Amino acid sequence: MTCEVPISNSLHFTCKTAIGKKLVKIGHTLDLIHGGIAFGAAFLAGAINSVAGGGTLVSFPALIWLGLNSVAANATSTVAIWPGTVGSAWGYRRELAAAEPRFRVLIVPSLIGGITGALLLRWTPPAFFDRLVPFLILFATLLFMAQEPVQRMLKTSDAGAHGSGKWLAGAMLFQLAVGIYGGYFGAGIGILMLAALSILGLHDIHEMNSLKVVFGGSINGVAAVYFIWAHMVEWPYVLIMAIGAILGGYGGAGTARRMGRTAVRRTVIAIGFGMAVSLFVKK
Repeated sequence: MTCEVPISNSLHFTCKTAIGKKLVKIGHTLDLIHGGIAFGAAFLAGAINSVAGGGTLVSFPALIWLGLNSVAANATSTVAIWPGTVGSAWGYRRELAAAEPRFRVLIVPSLIGGITGALLLRWTPPAFFDRLVPFLILFATLLFMAQEPVQRMLKTSDAGAHGSGKWLAGAMLFQLAVGIYGGYFGAGIGILMLAALSILGLHDIHEMNSLKVVFGGSINGVAAVYFIWAHMVEWPYVLIMAIGAILGGYGGAGTARRMGRTAVRRTVIAIGFGMAVSLFVKK
């Protein structure tokens, strides 16, 4: 795909993509207000993800309020925010190198679950998904609220008691369910993946977060590839939000860190509840 972005008082994206042996031209105008809101939401999501996670609770509802239907908003948000995962994985490269090989097997159910969830989203009628969205956002916000208590509990896990094949099989089944949920919606999968890792007895939270980034990137990555292949994304939003997410992950992270993890978490929770309530009212 090749894209041209001329500069004017609106953002007009002209893209050419190969379908069969033909080139199809896709044009879409994104005014500066919509483009600015999308960029700002992605920038904030990237910064939040780099510190506390939960950025999808900002980027996804923002796209709904910009006029996308919920299915397109979900697919577009997934594709746009995914590039920030690469930077996070690089930041955790030392922890990933030190992780036991047995934990990496969870990539397999992550990929299978991610594509399964993406297919389910493709087959879900937008009107039905619209009705689900407020509940999904509320569920993801509650999961996010539970993250720190769960992490404190996981630090007390006994790694030696959870190293058997049965525990590994249980963790893979659990991660498969997480992958399906992640490919279908995605927000809140971080705390679910921490739970899966706890089944295996991991207690080093930095190592757990490094594996969580890889598994989450696998889930969202395979879902993103399918969403692109199925033409489910709005490319003008993807392009501008991907830039915003990357810049937010690097530049905005400094501001978020100065705010402190607790302040960022409270902000995400407030946004999540606010978005859920607003979408319940909008229904």
